Amino acid sequence: MSKKIIFISLLLAAVMLFGACASNQNTQPTNPGDSTNTKSRPVVFADIGWDSIRFHNAVVRFIAEEVYGLETEEVSGTTPITYTALLKGDIDVSMEMWTDNLATYKEDLSEGKFKELGINFGDNTQGLYVPRYVIEGDAERGIEPMAPDLKTVEDLKNYPQVFQDPDNPSKGRIYGAISGWDIDTIMRKKCQYYGLTESYNYFDPGSDAALSAAFASAYEKGEPIVGYYWEPTWLLGKYDLVLLDDAPYDAELYPEGKTACPSVEVTVCVSNDFYAAFPEFCEFLSNYKTSSALTSEALSYIQDTKASYEETAIWFLKENDQLISQWLPETKAELLRNELNE
Repeated sequence: MSKKIIFISLLLAAVMLFGACASNQNTQPTNPGDSTNTKSRPVVFADIGWDSIRFHNAVVRFIAEEVYGLETEEVSGTTPITYTALLKGDIDVSMEMWTDNLATYKEDLSEGKFKELGINFGDNTQGLYVPRYVIEGDAERGIEPMAPDLKTVEDLKNYPQVFQDPDNPSKGRIYGAISGWDIDTIMRKKCQYYGLTESYNYFDPGSDAALSAAFASAYEKGEPIVGYYWEPTWLLGKYDLVLLDDAPYDAELYPEGKTACPSVEVTVCVSNDFYAAFPEFCEFLSNYKTSSALTSEALSYIQDTKASYEETAIWFLKENDQLISQWLPETKAELLRNELNE
């Protein structure tokens, strides 16, 4: 074999070896903490299992895909699991971070473990509700006021006969929170603190579905009912319920049931990698702000029409066009409106 042939053979071997090495480098997984890796896959949204976060995810995912050209997906999990995944960068966006439910939230935020972009809504409430017609009546439905002076939780002591317990007519019934929830313990203590246990039975509804069904059934019949609920929910969007007043919130007294429940700031948060990789989209997320009332309205729409979250997102954006201008720059806003009108 001539030296020329040997040289060519060695040269070809070297080229093939270099190509194989380069190919091997290209197929290695990138650093999971690198924003480059974040750009190479769909944007991952946290799904904590609540209707409200699924609705907000649907709105933002529609905008992400149709306006910003991003692929998206949802990953389901509990609050602690999805929060840990956000810190690791495995989840990119959480549209509802209930800050009071996470013991290390403020510490993690101050240490720069994730980015808080803004408040989705901070006007949420919870406590004891009654239908408005119980207090004010409803002329259109022929309902007279049943408890015209009912304003506070303590006032319930004057009306046990109005909220009669069907299983024990000598007492009233207060529908409590769901057993196992922290708020259930607080509501029980509240009833004891205000002396309501003497004339009311605290009734465990067993589930969210059973509690909402009790409220809905009573409301449709125009009957009195008092019980624990919260917003945003479809129930508060569909029916006119009144939150009974309580003593001003106090952090030390609240666990004993002696004050009103606090409103929680529900924030929009992203992972550090996502924040670095998608600054323009994060600017939109920082402008994303709704309210409990708007969220409840959307959830009520789902309940009434059986629409999907995606269908509801489109309906919501069309019904609340003013939000589009608040959230997006002009060019992006027009692009979104064009997509909605197709």
